[in-house]
Amino acid sequence: MKTEKLSNVVTLKKALEQAEKGNYAIGSFSPRYTDMIRPILRAGEKTQSPVIVQISQKELDRYGVTPFEVGEEFYQAIQDEKITIPAVLHLDHTKDFQVIKDAIKAGFTSVMIDASEHPFEKNAEISAEVAAYAHAKGVSVEAELGMIGTTDFIETDKDEELYTDPEEALEFVKRTNTDALAVSVGTAHGVYNVREPKVDIERLKAIRALTSVHLVLHGGSGVPSEMIQAAMKIPNGGVSKVNIATDLELSLLGALGRKERMTNAVCKQLPENQKRAGQDAVEQTVIDKISNFLNSADQAKNFKLYMKKS
Repeated sequence: MKTEKLSNVVTLKKALEQAEKGNYAIGSFSPRYTDMIRPILRAGEKTQSPVIVQISQKELDRYGVTPFEVGEEFYQAIQDEKITIPAVLHLDHTKDFQVIKDAIKAGFTSVMIDASEHPFEKNAEISAEVAAYAHAKGVSVEAELGMIGTTDFIETDKDEELYTDPEEALEFVKRTNTDALAVSVGTAHGVYNVREPKVDIERLKAIRALTSVHLVLHGGSGVPSEMIQAAMKIPNGGVSKVNIATDLELSLLGALGRKERMTNAVCKQLPENQKRAGQDAVEQTVIDKISNFLNSADQAKNFKLYMKKS
């Protein structure tokens, strides 16, 4: 599949550099269904906020979609909707190198290798290999150190949590040359039904004191805004990317009056009025996150270097 080079589709590294300068975070929103990519981009355009559209390997499998389908819809939507804000297409948690290669071929500008279940040495080795491959193709890389917990097992296999060690983070970044680091500091993927969300600010400060790598907070759905704000405002650059997936799907299902998740194929077959209602709900959720959690509204104008019309 060929994707036209668009001046406002940027790498994760470029996007997060700007976010750190502005003391805000960019939302990394997972549509899970290809028809929900457009409302994310529309929300970014309406708020003039940079956005990251992401999908993980487990989501690709669970919802029955390929990186090529996601890439095709992403680029088509940007052109159809006349999107001008900076946008990143990101592959979230992925363990299979072939999926990473496919995503890069499909036009993703950022990929995440998640080898966090391995011991430090193996994690660093795998992550360094992916970083070298992706960087050679002009694509940014995110890796994970520590283990981020979960409550719904869509993005991760185990509800096991291991906080990121700051000293190990320093060594890991040196060895891997990763652009962004997903850190485990108390948040979890999924819905917080029993446990309370938390963010270990002191641990984030300790990591930042040792390395300038861009910091990523996974499990942003359901985390109180004051926690997100505190994580973003750490001296010398706090969290600059926050992953949000579950809140988008809950708003979609709520608008449809459904409780069970669909496949991508089922979502595509929804009557147009239902699909539009779902898209509107997702769009409003993204606007709310941009405006009230991430402080990224009206920041698109600061991407002048990347916004030149071709």
